[in-house]
Amino acid sequence: MDHPHRVILLAGASGSGKSYIARRTGLPVLCLDDFYKDGDDPTLPRRNGHVDWDSPQSWDAAAAVETIARLARDGKAEVPVYAIGADRRVASRPFKVTESPLFVAEGIFAAEIVEECRQHGVLAGAYALRRPRGATFLRRLSRDLAEQRKAPRVLLRRGLALLRAEPAVLRRQIGLGARPAPAREVLRGVADLLAAHPRPS
Repeated sequence: MDHPHRVILLAGASGSGKSYIARRTGLPVLCLDDFYKDGDDPTLPRRNGHVDWDSPQSWDAAAAVETIARLARDGKAEVPVYAIGADRRVASRPFKVTESPLFVAEGIFAAEIVEECRQHGVLAGAYALRRPRGATFLRRLSRDLAEQRKAPRVLLRRGLALLRAEPAVLRRQIGLGARPAPAREVLRGVADLLAAHPRPS
């Protein structure tokens, strides 16, 4: 089936600047973090007695793929609004891509759905954003503190754990089919993809 819209998946470590780079493309941006499971979902993975929000199992991949497929087909869909501080979806909102042949879906788990999006015939490209680890750590901590996502000591402890885990995270994303690239290369690649895809009629 030939879809009028296609998705560019943008993965990368937490705090690497995915949202910022996605906005810089000028394309509609779907935030995949809004597809986290609610905090009382019994299927959430746990580590040391706490929910492991860094595990792909904490995220509803099936709902994300279904939404992306609907956007590719229809150009619009209802998407969830997730409050990270409350650990749950708090609303939904309409999301449209009708004026653009491409849209970006960004999030730490974006690479998890590369193959499914390819099988659905909706994948235009997939990237894993690469940034220096120290810069990513500071960006992530500053963002999380400003947004009051969790208690400061929890954010610092999590940030240090993510700093150590970042190389393994990127290796996994690359293994799942995301192309590693710095920000400027991602933007060039998106521009090339946009030039190759005509606007939907």
